[in-house]
Amino acid sequence: MRSRLALLVLLIVSLIAPIGCGNSNTSETPADNGSATASNKKPGLMERMVSKPAVVPAGTILTVRLGNSLSTKSSRAGDTFTGTIAEPVSVDGKTVIPDGAEATGSVTDSQGMGHFKGGALLRIVLTSVTVKGQSIPVETSANSHSEKGKGKRSAVVIGGGAGLGALVGALAGGGKGAAIGAAAGAGAGTAGAAFTGNKEIVLPAESAVSFKLLQPITVKE
Repeated sequence: MRSRLALLVLLIVSLIAPIGCGNSNTSETPADNGSATASNKKPGLMERMVSKPAVVPAGTILTVRLGNSLSTKSSRAGDTFTGTIAEPVSVDGKTVIPDGAEATGSVTDSQGMGHFKGGALLRIVLTSVTVKGQSIPVETSANSHSEKGKGKRSAVVIGGGAGLGALVGALAGGGKGAAIGAAAGAGAGTAGAAFTGNKEIVLPAESAVSFKLLQPITVKE
């Protein structure tokens, strides 16, 4: 009789023990899953905060150092040119377009002496900048240089809208190789030097030319 009771007790204990272990494992699983879910959410939020884009407003001046020379003798409308940003651009105190960033542009008009009402005209615009491998299209005012004949030479930055045009510099008289260049107004940077030889306009490589944004651009940080 006693042996039968002992066997019965052992059987009951053996049945109860696995149930207890199962409940212990089950209670730990939700806590682990909750922890994993919380940890997965935090990086996503941080990434969204870091990748918030910056907007460079219209009217911002982009100063570019030319990578190749341009002239009314060799350049034609539609030709492209390259350069680098000469002065960093900041938004809310943070640099979004660093100096040295690649830039590209195009010649919109190029007319030598005798083809532009007795003068010469060279007009260029900026078309894109590259930041962190991203090429960003831009729309800018034109940087225009002209020689009006009889030795009078000028360089003008022009654009659409009242107050958008800005006189950059002017030089009357002077012989072959006379240089033209001046500041493009407060915050506008240094205008490119325009040299005339045989009454042709030349913008040498490494010249700094300024362009004004006509439309805002978005830069991913």
